[in-house]
Amino acid sequence: MNMPTKALLSQEGDTRLHSRKPPFNLLRWFSLVSMAVIGTVAVALGSVSTRFVITESVQRDALLTSQFIQAIASAEVRHVSIPNVRTMGELLDPRKDKDFPDVDPMARANARGEFLDHIEHLPDVILANIYAPDRMVIWSTNPALMGTTIHTDDDLDHAFASKTPVSASYHDVDQSRMEQKFVTPPEYIFIENYIPLFDADGDKVTAMVEIYKEPKDLINRMERGLVLIWLATALGGGLIYLGLYWIVRRAAIQLAAQQQQLITNETFVALGEMSSAVAHSLRNPLATIRSSAELALEFDSGAAHKNINDIIGQVDRMSKWVRELLQSLRPLNDEAEPVNLVAALHDSLMAFEQQIAKANVLVVFQPTETPMVLSQQVQLTQILNSLLANALEAMEKGGTLTITLEPTDAHGVCVVVSDTGKGMNEEQRSMAFRPFYTTKRGGLGVGLVLVKRIMDRFGGGVTLESREGEGTTVRLAFKRLT
Repeated sequence: MNMPTKALLSQEGDTRLHSRKPPFNLLRWFSLVSMAVIGTVAVALGSVSTRFVITESVQRDALLTSQFIQAIASAEVRHVSIPNVRTMGELLDPRKDKDFPDVDPMARANARGEFLDHIEHLPDVILANIYAPDRMVIWSTNPALMGTTIHTDDDLDHAFASKTPVSASYHDVDQSRMEQKFVTPPEYIFIENYIPLFDADGDKVTAMVEIYKEPKDLINRMERGLVLIWLATALGGGLIYLGLYWIVRRAAIQLAAQQQQLITNETFVALGEMSSAVAHSLRNPLATIRSSAELALEFDSGAAHKNINDIIGQVDRMSKWVRELLQSLRPLNDEAEPVNLVAALHDSLMAFEQQIAKANVLVVFQPTETPMVLSQQVQLTQILNSLLANALEAMEKGGTLTITLEPTDAHGVCVVVSDTGKGMNEEQRSMAFRPFYTTKRGGLGVGLVLVKRIMDRFGGGVTLESREGEGTTVRLAFKRLT
């Protein structure tokens, strides 16, 4: 292949690498989108609730003020015994005193004075005005406004037209409105109420009472209510977000685990098919080679004797690799059964008795109980044999092999296998459970993989701790038979 072609292929490879889209990050996008949606909904709910509380509080205060003033008006009219069922609204305008010759001027003045005194001393009132139908201020707690005609007040016009109480809240004083001439300006906000007073027939508005109030107690209550609303909204939104985030995070973790398991299963299937074909193809030639070597060994006792033994040893090693490879890649379909854990440990130690003695290894194993665990006898033996073989190979110059049983909880027990061998570094620990990775000379790298597969198959688990030069500890967690 010439250089331009190589450069072109390299450029195409780089282009594909850079154009490859990163995988979709479910958790990150959910966290961003859900935070935006929940935040928007929370702010909207808080705003609606805030407006509702303010509007309802203002309307309720306006209604109570209106009912109180109308009750006072009726009571004062009855109190002075004015004939012909006159109403307070007909008596407030001094310009119309001459229109009621049948009404005692003194009684009219007394009724009007008592009513105005009640209005002037209403709680939280900072300004009170009374308008005639022609929009003239016929009375006010601010004398400077009396006799003034208001021409541009939409709320006043609406109150006269609708014949219903009208209220509005303001945060600041509107200097452009002539009627808002406060003797004592409000500290924060005030509430404006319009209360219509009718004639005797109840059809015509004869006077309009305008009350400016600064109900500090009501304002404090509204402020506390708004704080509680926003705190509850923020807390509720936060809890919803955290709850959904936790659920999606769990789902993302499970999806990632299932995806990884799927990839692992596909890998094992592909490796199994390939390895089975290779292993079956190798078995017969290996058997032939071994038979031929054994036959040659019988007829040759000279210099080639050692070489023939080496051939037999290497064939046996390759045969062992083939068996381990096939065993590690075959499906695990055996059902869990009760197994005596201590008995299985004793059987494995007995099987390695000669190797233990030859390696000058001290075994420490003093069980205090004989738990029954959920596993499978043959596969449990295979797990223990693999761990013991690894431990013995790690202690080439002798050492101590310690086996202990530790209860994890009421439903589990843990087997701890520790050796004082050469141990592993950080990189080796991280790769320990990967297929075909091994630190042993001539090893295949399927022992710990098979251990993990079998433990996971029966609902258990395996962990590995190791320090270079200090040894390795493997923990096998089993489900206890209940």
